[in-house]
Order: sequence, then structure tokens, then C-alpha cells
Amino acid sequence: MMPITAYGTMFLSAFLSATLLPGSSEALLATYIAAEQGNTWILLLMAVTGNVLGSIVNWFIGRFLSQYSDRRWFPISEKRYAQAINWFNKYGKWSLLFAWVPVIGDPLTIVAGGLRVPMGIFIILVTAGKLVRYLLILQAALIWVG
Repeated sequence: MMPITAYGTMFLSAFLSATLLPGSSEALLATYIAAEQGNTWILLLMAVTGNVLGSIVNWFIGRFLSQYSDRRWFPISEKRYAQAINWFNKYGKWSLLFAWVPVIGDPLTIVAGGLRVPMGIFIILVTAGKLVRYLLILQAALIWVG
């Protein structure tokens, strides 16, 4: 596989994983590192960038569609939405550091938009959390490879 293909698929996988669509960008990153498919730091950059951009899409969904959270077509259930609001009420904007956590992370980013968390703060906190997660995955993959 050409490195440019690895970078593109890494970005796309990370982007889709950050939205409400299923994905496993962590496994893909570890696989690419183990198979030495492309530059490690570019793969990391693609993973973080794609994942943060996917979260920004979620923020916009929350910002402009949260009044429809009771509708069947809304991307998260009322239960998950209420759960994410409870996290925000308890931990405030700092909960965005955990936007990478499965099940609750995507709803947190949607709720952040609905609660109109400023985009700058949103990007900083979400990026910090996701960067640390991917760095840990990168480190584990490098140790595994040897």
C-alpha cells in the first residue's frame, strides 16, 4: 500500500469513528504502525485531525439540531443525550477531554454544540483528549512491534 493511501484511510477512519458511525481508527493506527505503512507521525496527525473534525461535525449537529433531540431520526437517543447533559452539568466543559470515550464521547460533543460551548474551547479540549489517546495507542503499537 502506498503511504498516501494509508494516510487517507487513516484520516477517513478517524473522521467516521468520531461521528456516530461505527469505526475503529485505533485498530487501524496500530495496524499501520505494526506494518510500517507510512510515517508514524503523519499517521498520528491524520488520526487526530480526522477524529477532531468528526467531533466538530457533531458539535454542529448539536448546535443546529438539538431542539429535535426527541425525534427518532436524531443521531443519539434521548437517554444518551440526557446522560451527556448530566456529565456536562457535573463536570462542565472539562468533560470534553473524554470525547474519545466509547458510548458517551459522541453524545458529549453533540451536547457541547447544543449548549453552545465556544468552538475554540471545544477544539482545544477535544484535541487534547484525543491526542493523548492516540499517543498512548501509538506508544503501545511501537512497544508491540519492538
